[in-house]
Amino acid sequence: MKGAVEFFQAFLNLGATVILPVVIFLLGLLFGQKPGRAFRSGLTIGVAFVGIFLVVDLLTKNLGPAAQGMVERLGVDLNVIDVGWPATSSIAWANTAIAAWIIPIGLAVNVIMLITKTTKVMNVDIWNFWHFTFMGAIVYTMSGSIIQGLIAAVLFQIVALKVADWTAPIVSDFYGMPGVSSATGSTMSYAPGIFLVKLIQKTPGLKKLKADPETIQKHFGIFGDSMFIGLILGGIIGLLAGYDAGGVLNIGISMAAVMVLMPRMVKLLMEGLMPISESAREWLNKRFGEKTNDITIGLDAAVLLGDPSVIATALILTPLTILIAIILPGNAVLPFGDLATIPFIVAYIVGAARGNVVHSVIAGAIMIALSLWCATDIAPTFTKMAETANITLPEGAVQVSSIDQGGNIVNWIIWKIFSLWN
Repeated sequence: MKGAVEFFQAFLNLGATVILPVVIFLLGLLFGQKPGRAFRSGLTIGVAFVGIFLVVDLLTKNLGPAAQGMVERLGVDLNVIDVGWPATSSIAWANTAIAAWIIPIGLAVNVIMLITKTTKVMNVDIWNFWHFTFMGAIVYTMSGSIIQGLIAAVLFQIVALKVADWTAPIVSDFYGMPGVSSATGSTMSYAPGIFLVKLIQKTPGLKKLKADPETIQKHFGIFGDSMFIGLILGGIIGLLAGYDAGGVLNIGISMAAVMVLMPRMVKLLMEGLMPISESAREWLNKRFGEKTNDITIGLDAAVLLGDPSVIATALILTPLTILIAIILPGNAVLPFGDLATIPFIVAYIVGAARGNVVHSVIAGAIMIALSLWCATDIAPTFTKMAETANITLPEGAVQVSSIDQGGNIVNWIIWKIFSLWN
């Protein structure tokens, strides 16, 4: 068992930039592609993900310190610290009783659902299986039952795949990526925000408020360009964080770079993905004798960050999240580690709003408030998991949690159901 866990951890430590090219290459061969073509597809996708994660890293390294600066200036006193997804994933994988089973069971569940036509998603986003691991681990921590933990993990995966099926048209129509879906745990948790968007779009007064990049550029010309939007929003965050003039300019230009570079990296990703997607459909058509044009390839939600309205929404929600945490009754979570993941968790909301930043921010703010309540409620069990994994609590923290997975609404519902059972 220990050897299996170490093998999977070593494999996952390679990261998406290595895992995905290998998986895509093997899938290409399976679907009848020539080795050269399969290798080029895998390599192109690997290069694209290197670019995407470099841009995400640029976003994270700038937003993290800025968020800390805002928190310090406001003197916020909340005793449950948001440790962020990197620490959360480490806590999940450290639970070896569950972690050793997640990848083989996860792959088996996906295959069974494809065969039984209960999903149309071929999920190659193996790295993000850590969300399934966390689900199983937190139920195991609460119940002491490996079986209950694995059942919870499978339930979470099934929901993730069904949400990916449901949101595939958004990925295709709004993000311009036909044949792509995402079952990333953090992103699918905020999918209920789609219903909020639909409600906002029918609410008198609110429904007429429109601010997408195209509309802004139409009214403001070059100053409405996504690059300038990034510069302005980044500069505002720098001012709120108390930066000097140089710091404000630095974060502003960094956010402008994110706005420009991310769409180009996603375009490169699609160049590598389309051949494998077409081969997969041809292979399935031959084997099952029916049209399978709606089969999608499940990828990391990072591919959804290419639209400027996603980053714009996230930059506005960053200071708003801190404000919500301060004024929200019953919240004890201090947002910090996962503030830079806001672009991921609002991606479906922005897509449903067709890039309307006003509607996206309203729906996103409501979902973040719900997430903070969930993260507060689950904090005692989350903290117990962290202590079991020998994770040192941050200074001043009574408990730990996270907006990403601790505040994941699907995770919370499943955990709550098993809590009532035990």
